[in-house]
Formats: sequence, C-alpha cells, structure tokens
Amino acid sequence: MENLMGLLRIHVIRGVNLAVRDVCSSDPYVVVKMGKQKLKTRVIKKNINPEWNDDLTLSIVDPKLPVSIRVYDKDTFSLDDKMGDAEFDISQFIEVVKMRLDNLPSGTIIRKIQPSRENCLAEESCIVWANGKVVQNLFLRLKHVETGEVELQLEWIDIPGSRGL
Repeated sequence: MENLMGLLRIHVIRGVNLAVRDVCSSDPYVVVKMGKQKLKTRVIKKNINPEWNDDLTLSIVDPKLPVSIRVYDKDTFSLDDKMGDAEFDISQFIEVVKMRLDNLPSGTIIRKIQPSRENCLAEESCIVWANGKVVQNLFLRLKHVETGEVELQLEWIDIPGSRGL
C-alpha cells in the first residue's frame, strides 16, 4: 500500500470496425495490461462494433509504465484469435492530475494530445476537468491488424492512505 499512488479507472467504451475473425463476425473482448496487472472486459458475441461499457481499475505504482490493450476474438474450441493491440502512456494524464485543479468549470480542456507516430491515437485526445475529476478520452487505432479502433476514458481515483501523487 505504501507504494500505491492511486487508481486509474479505464472505462472501455466500445470498439469500432473491428476485424472479422469468425465466419462473418467476431466475439471480441479487451485485455488491459500494465506491469504485472492484467484485466479483461466481458465478451460481446457476434459484433465487430461492440459496446462494452466496462470499468477496469489498475493500481498505479509506476506511472511511467505504458498501458497496453489487446483485443481478442473468443473461440470455444481453439486459442482466441488476436484482433489487434495498442499502447498508451499515462504520464501527461498524471501531470494534469498533479495540478490539483479544483475551481474550474466542468468541461474545461486542460491539455490536448495530438496523434503521432509515437502513440496509437486515432484522433486528438483531450484531458478535461469534468464534474470535479480529471478525465481523458482516447480513441486508439489498433496495430498489427487490418482494421479497428477502441474508445476508452481514463479517470484518476485518489486513495486515502496511499502515497498519492
């Protein structure tokens, strides 16, 4: 607990135009990894545009570690098929959380991150002050696959008794 800085809630919203891995569709789910932590969403049957709306929570000890996501197609009688992956960095998000913004109007954009060769962003990502919290919306383009994007929202959760930021 003494090394814990806080929690990162990753709201896995949806997938868009994911790859077909079964006869005419896929049964996708997302695996989120950071360091030794590994979490996954539920499987959405027969859908290449799934809406998960699942919340996954990572314990943050080292904010320099990248967060990776992998999308898989659930198979019953064989290994699950890979449907792409992406990685993102939370350092800029953490920098904004450290600012301890309190009296801003909800919806204030604090920082914008542009898509580049160094990130998997499909479009500009904004870190926003919303309803008393710092949130970041991410639209990630999947790598190592012919098509697909995943939409996420990040939210920081302070833990009483943790070392904090």
